[in-house]
Amino acid sequence: MKTLTIGWLYPELMNIYGDRGNIIALTKRAKWREIKSEVVELNPGFSDKDLSRCNFLMMGGAQDQQQSIVNKDLRKHHKTLSEMIGNGGAGLYVCGGFQFLGNYYREADESIIDGLGIFDLFTVNPGPDKPRLIGNIAIETNIKEITRPIVGFENHGGRTILGENVEPFGKVLKGHGNNDDGLEGARFKNSFGTYLHGPILPKNPEFADHLLKLALGVGELKPLDDKLENEANEAIGKLLRIQQESPNS
Repeated sequence: MKTLTIGWLYPELMNIYGDRGNIIALTKRAKWREIKSEVVELNPGFSDKDLSRCNFLMMGGAQDQQQSIVNKDLRKHHKTLSEMIGNGGAGLYVCGGFQFLGNYYREADESIIDGLGIFDLFTVNPGPDKPRLIGNIAIETNIKEITRPIVGFENHGGRTILGENVEPFGKVLKGHGNNDDGLEGARFKNSFGTYLHGPILPKNPEFADHLLKLALGVGELKPLDDKLENEANEAIGKLLRIQQESPNS
């Protein structure tokens, strides 16, 4: 089986709300299956050559100042990133990373920050008089091997609206999602955008394994004992009063 090569986009700038845990979860779950993994840290000034050798990409969120630096640097790699995602490259993009892939972000003063236009969506900041969308969240997805609600924590001011050429990551069971329209995140081919922090992958092992299979190009993975991971998932479900099956508890 080939090596899992994770391209971690801007780890020094885009890493709030514990999103580093997504990298840890993927590499640990690979190691427990005796799959070699490598993490390539892609900080400002990285080359397209380094980007192209990755079979999984991850980008987290950040504050406004850091996101401005990243937005400028990321544009240098638009063509390569667009080709990788368009050709089915696997990836997870959280919060600010998710917004960057859209068409644009309209700030509270109505100024426009152009996105990469890879995901057909846009995001609007409604202004300081509107509340941030904060709290625990649970969603359901139509990915067949995911049997449990996907849970996490959201904290975002922007409201994201999906276009016709992208599907949501899931439907909101409890929480806000993209803009209180009942949808959360986005899915385009094998890449996922989401507002779920926490981080998302340690307490959603089925989704973590789905991403591993997409990255490695395999249909099955060696089963793991996910008792602790599922208990973490269920703990959030109980807080939100979400009923769910517990096959591995």
